[in-house]
Amino acid sequence: MSAARKTLTSAVSAAVLAAGLALGTAGPASAATCPSSAAPVISGASANWSLRCSGNNVTVSGWLQDTRADGKCAKVRINAGNGVYRTKAACNSGVREQFTFTFKGTKTAQVRLAIA
Repeated sequence: MSAARKTLTSAVSAAVLAAGLALGTAGPASAATCPSSAAPVISGASANWSLRCSGNNVTVSGWLQDTRADGKCAKVRINAGNGVYRTKAACNSGVREQFTFTFKGTKTAQVRLAIA
């Protein structure tokens, strides 16, 4: 491998690592269909949510809680199957937030709990 290619590879690897660190910790996510529910717990956050369908719409509702006094917020990030994106945050240790989002034209959503 040439020196230029090694340098470029190192730079790209560093950028990917930095981007991952900037985004914070996140739990695994996968697209879910109705009905379904989850209760993820990660270091610094916990949540509970469910997906319900009515017609060709999906509603994602639940709560999230910041569980650590670290200056970061617990966040739920929802990407619906129709391309719409929503987020909810709970900031400061012990704070719990409720959320309900309805997405039209889809019966799937990817929901992720993260710290940022």
